[in-house]
Amino acid sequence: MNSRERVAMALRCQQPDRVPHCELGVDRALAQHIMEWGDPVNQAFNIEANTYTVPEAKALSRKLSLDNISCVMRAPVYAEKHPGQDGRLFYGDGLIRTEADLDLIELPDPRDDSLYDVARQFVREKEDFSAWIITRIGIFPAILSMGLANFSVSLFENRDFVETVLDRYCDWTKAMAEKVCALGFDVFASTDDMAFNTAPYFSPEVFRELVLPRYRRVAESITLPWVVHSDGNIMPFLDDLVEFGIAGLHPLEKGAMDIRAVKQRYGDRICLLGNLDLNILGMGTVQEVRDEVFGLIDDVGPGRGYVITSGNSLAGYLLPENVLAFSEAVLEHGEYAAP
Repeated sequence: MNSRERVAMALRCQQPDRVPHCELGVDRALAQHIMEWGDPVNQAFNIEANTYTVPEAKALSRKLSLDNISCVMRAPVYAEKHPGQDGRLFYGDGLIRTEADLDLIELPDPRDDSLYDVARQFVREKEDFSAWIITRIGIFPAILSMGLANFSVSLFENRDFVETVLDRYCDWTKAMAEKVCALGFDVFASTDDMAFNTAPYFSPEVFRELVLPRYRRVAESITLPWVVHSDGNIMPFLDDLVEFGIAGLHPLEKGAMDIRAVKQRYGDRICLLGNLDLNILGMGTVQEVRDEVFGLIDDVGPGRGYVITSGNSLAGYLLPENVLAFSEAVLEHGEYAAP
């Protein structure tokens, strides 16, 4: 069974030959250590710093025994940007504070065929990898561009402003999704954080009034298995997402959600992707990594519908030896018993 078939079966909640191993992203600083590509970059202000050419993406996935390669295509965020360690990008105050700032939002034309040149190359050269397009639907770039505090206040004082910003992003994503889904990708993955570790940014009522209708609108253009990512605790509206019909949920962040409890409740309806603790990958021992991998596969793998990933993405601050141990442990322990 090849990687594309393996991932497709898991997303259908069927049983492949082994638990698939995928990642939404790998920081270039970490990749350069692991692949010995030279000194790590420090390009925090360059969104391209964590993107790869197709040969680079395939070489990195082979090194880490990943079943997927990822092409990132996201609308720009209008917020202050701050450099972090190992070239990571952090967003500060949003720049879209009032309606007077709306003209700052200039999104690339989704009808421009040249916008998809890199995406076409990923599909054309994907070989047996599962090719993922990584984007955002709109709620997270809207929050970042407005700033969380301003976004939260505006929900109650100026809902029309929030909806205008959100619609700009969702309309762009809907048009983009129609294009990329026709190219030959295997998975559509959206990364819109909507929660703290303790609770969502907003109530389930706001989710159903503001977010879910726009998800439905964008979903009209999504013809691939759809994996939804959000850090934090999104349990208060997980029923809505499952009933909505997404294929997979990522990353069920450790400390915020209990992936084993979610498996028991939803495991026959949705594929779970996650959630090896980044703290273990960044500060633990190789043996602790192996123990965590074995535990996840033993507890979440049975009954199908599981893709093992890190608890977010492979960040630049992770220990290379632990990341390699992660991959080795999956190959060692991930096979399903023969039927």
